[in-house]
Amino acid sequence: MNKRSWLYIALLAFVMGTESACAGKGVTIGQKAPDFSLKDINGEKRSLNDFKGKYVVLEWTNYDCPFVKKHYTQGHMQALQKQITHDKDVVWLSICSSAKGKQGYYLPKKWRTKVKEKKAAPTTVLLDPAGKVGRLYNAKTTPHMFIIDPAGVLIYQGAIDDIRSVNPADINKAVNYVRQTLREAKSGNKVSVPRTKPYGCSVKYK
Repeated sequence: MNKRSWLYIALLAFVMGTESACAGKGVTIGQKAPDFSLKDINGEKRSLNDFKGKYVVLEWTNYDCPFVKKHYTQGHMQALQKQITHDKDVVWLSICSSAKGKQGYYLPKKWRTKVKEKKAAPTTVLLDPAGKVGRLYNAKTTPHMFIIDPAGVLIYQGAIDDIRSVNPADINKAVNYVRQTLREAKSGNKVSVPRTKPYGCSVKYK
C-alpha cells in the first residue's frame, strides 16, 4: 500500500474518531482499579476481581477500526497476547464498548467467529455495549490499553506504542508500552512511562 493510501486511511480514522467523546472521570495511576463485571462472548459473567493476584491487561478494541487492524492484520497483536499470557500470572481482557448499531458491534456468535478468524489470543473478550465499563475507565480510543498489577493497582494507561499510525510497518520500530510496562513491573522496577496519550478511533459509545 502506498503512502497516499495510508494517509487516506489515517484521515478516515480521524473522521471516525471525532464521532464521540468519553464522559467518564476515568482511573488514576497508582490507585486501585475499579472492579467491574461483564459477560464474555460465550455468555459467561466475568469480573476484574476474578483475576486477583495477577497482572491484568485491558485492551479496548474494535476490529473495524484501522488502528486496530494495524495491529491484527499481520498477527502482531495476537503474538503479543500469546507472549504475555504465556506467563500464568498475566491475563489479557479485550473489551468492546461499541454500542448496538455502531462500528465494531457484533452479537456474541459473530464475535466468536471473528476471534477465531483473526486467531486472536486474549484470555477472553468482554462485551460492554452499554459503555458502562468504558466510561468508568474513560477509555477513549481503540486501542486504549490499561495494565493493573497483582495488588489491583493501575500501573499503566494509554497507547499501545509510541508511533501513532495505521501502518503495520511501524510496529517493529515502535516502543511497545505494554511489553515495557510488564517487563519493568515484573522485575520489581518502577514503571518508567506509566501514562501516555492513546491513539486510534474513538470508542463508539451509545
